Amino acid sequence: MPLPGDLSELAARVSNWGRWGEDDELGCGNLLTEVAAQRGAASVRSGKRVSLAVDLRADGIQVGQPARRFNPILTTTSLNERDQFAPGIWEGTDDLLIMSTCAGTHMDALCHISYDDLLYNNFPNSVITASAGATKLGAEKLPQIVTRGVLLDIPFVKGVAGLDEIHPGYAITGDDLDEAAEAAGITIQPGDVVCVRTAEMRHYRAGDRQRYAVGKDFHLPGLSVQSIEWMHRNDVAGAFTDNYAYEALPPSLADWSDCLSVHMIQLRDMGLLQGQNWDFEDLAVACADAEQWSFLLLAAPEPLVGAASTPVVPVAVL
Repeated sequence: MPLPGDLSELAARVSNWGRWGEDDELGCGNLLTEVAAQRGAASVRSGKRVSLAVDLRADGIQVGQPARRFNPILTTTSLNERDQFAPGIWEGTDDLLIMSTCAGTHMDALCHISYDDLLYNNFPNSVITASAGATKLGAEKLPQIVTRGVLLDIPFVKGVAGLDEIHPGYAITGDDLDEAAEAAGITIQPGDVVCVRTAEMRHYRAGDRQRYAVGKDFHLPGLSVQSIEWMHRNDVAGAFTDNYAYEALPPSLADWSDCLSVHMIQLRDMGLLQGQNWDFEDLAVACADAEQWSFLLLAAPEPLVGAASTPVVPVAVL
């Protein structure tokens, strides 16, 4: 089915189909050029490193909404054992890990979301099968991120602890992103990656997993469709958030027919790199202390062949 309302016109305006060739599977990852990497390296002042990843753990972010998303299940497969066919006196322990690929801090592959039976760059969603996974646009096609990261700290600019204090389903607009960039004294440039802080991660850090995952009465602050053209106009390579849903919930239409419309347009039409559950709390403190909101961002997505999402451990270097 096509997008409802005026969203089809928006999708057409921001579409990158064919921009980098008919066979392109990188999308906005093409904007991660050597120049962007050099700009990121030039942002380093102190060399302070801040991890943006949450721990992968059995009592992690996933609470069963939506269904069939699982926190990591770690099983010890050998415990202080020796290989009888190997020399020496060593003893070793091995593990088996079972988890949803989007269980914690992750990036979405461009095959993650479709509509009207199509994925990014006009690939049919039939390229994804239960047996082979995604034969196009899988997680192994995601680029390594080495670029300038920019923290757009919306609560900091608004003077609140978190956007849910303004409204539990606060919808971030392009004007909000401009306000945060202006406050940081930064002009967004092509190939930058924006880290959009909502401060929802503070609920997870406080131990309220349910509030973090489903919000207050299913209201969650996040990016809105009014932020999409901002991403396209500024030619950012990616956008990552510190919340569960990435976008604001509930959506704008009363019947929810536009549910996940930010995902749909950014992934399927723009080919934008995106992901959720990035932890910006320590980064926000470090940036405020240093009065520096740009940094070298390093993030290498796990190249899981055919996967729709994949774990990543991003690091900001200030």
